[in-house]
Amino acid sequence: MTSEGGEDVYSSSEEADYAEGSGEYPLPSAGELARQRDEYLESLLRLQAEFDNYRKRVDRQQRELVENANATLVKKLLPVLDTADLALAHGGGADVTQVASALFEILSKEGLERIDPEGEHFDPEHHEAVAHEPADGADGPDKPEVSEVLRAGYIWKGRALRPAMVKVRG
Repeated sequence: MTSEGGEDVYSSSEEADYAEGSGEYPLPSAGELARQRDEYLESLLRLQAEFDNYRKRVDRQQRELVENANATLVKKLLPVLDTADLALAHGGGADVTQVASALFEILSKEGLERIDPEGEHFDPEHHEAVAHEPADGADGPDKPEVSEVLRAGYIWKGRALRPAMVKVRG
């Protein structure tokens, strides 16, 4: 068949067979059908794997976002715990003790741990040395150790949120 411009409209032999009046396209061979099926199946499996990876990535990102938001909130509450510690150190009453312990109890259930390293070896990942005193004679410690805690440090779910401010001996 030709178009008004004289060009051949049907370029493939299958379309030409259809145009010649048979009314049906010839069926592809069994091998061709199997090849197409395999291609479609492979594409489907690849798409499913990509979607699973996408879903896992989004879930992981959302968990990380929530964890970071929680850590930020807890970090903002640390000055409240510090203030309660100072109030207790200066003779705060039973009311201060009750409020401070309730707040710390709630935060510790969610994953907050207090770093109170007095007498332990100095660890720069968890301690911030702000003062130093010499060791006691020849029988001093091999490694520097924490002699006094000036401000408590905190760990949030296994990660140092704020190092303890300490005085180091040795």
